[in-house]
Amino acid sequence: QVQLVESGGGLVQAGASLRLSCVASQRTRSSYSMGWFRQTPGKGREFVSHISWKDSSTEYADSVKGRFSISRDNAKNTTYLQMNSLKPEDTALYYCAASLLSNPPRVHGAYPYWGQGTQVTVSS
Repeated sequence: QVQLVESGGGLVQAGASLRLSCVASQRTRSSYSMGWFRQTPGKGREFVSHISWKDSSTEYADSVKGRFSISRDNAKNTTYLQMNSLKPEDTALYYCAASLLSNPPRVHGAYPYWGQGTQVTVSS
């Protein structure tokens, strides 16, 4: 079982950038696809992005495409989410998740392992 710990959230102004990090307790290369989801009060977890363990292909939600970028450093067992041009609507609790699927669907049920979340707040 893999444990995930996110960091890097904070309070920023609109237009700023943040980089979220997700450190895994074990090797995730060749084993887990890594995803980022976000959640706001009263809403379900929304898919943001993922990166495949098989070929490092990436996918993004339309709402973040062109602004966010996911990457992984296998040597450090760390996945990153670079967030640029942040908007107030990006405000949410951001979760890192791991899936055994090589190309998991964009639903939280495809990810059995989750971190505790890191808060991102973007002021206007």
